Amino acid sequence: MKMSRNRIVAGNWKMNKTYEEGRTLVKEIVGQLQPSDTLVVLCPPFLHLNGVSGQIKDVRNLKLGAQNCHYETSGAYTGEISAAMLGSVGAEFVILGHSERREYFGETDELIAKKIDAALKAGLQPIYCCGEKLEVREAGGHLDLVAAQIKTALFHLEPADFEKVVIAYEPVWAIGTG
Repeated sequence: MKMSRNRIVAGNWKMNKTYEEGRTLVKEIVGQLQPSDTLVVLCPPFLHLNGVSGQIKDVRNLKLGAQNCHYETSGAYTGEISAAMLGSVGAEFVILGHSERREYFGETDELIAKKIDAALKAGLQPIYCCGEKLEVREAGGHLDLVAAQIKTALFHLEPADFEKVVIAYEPVWAIGTG
């Protein structure tokens, strides 16, 4: 069985842009976006989600994504946001497993697996980030590390859910963190 692959480009804004700067950026993106089979996913900070959702609602190949979610649907988790909350403002994708979340917040593949489950349950499409640091690659351990990341975070999924996950291989040494 041949699997088809859709091209996806996701733009992670990280912790950048004020609300007005974000609105201006989205207006520029919408104005310059050409018809294409490539899906473009904008992943702004949480502050921007509702506004961006309204700005892109009628643009065929432009979708809204979030940068993270909690694995619980509600509760006393100050500063967190649930997958259901993301969906309620129009997000269709969510980035999970980003190297910055792993490094600065200590996120593990086991925790990320719980977040993936929550995202899928809420109807979001997870963008699962995996990849190695330069020292792991130079030591020849990158394939084993990435395989272990994917196995722990994704192999518990049923095939129908596994197919919904976008796997983004991002070696930490090759991406910007600014």
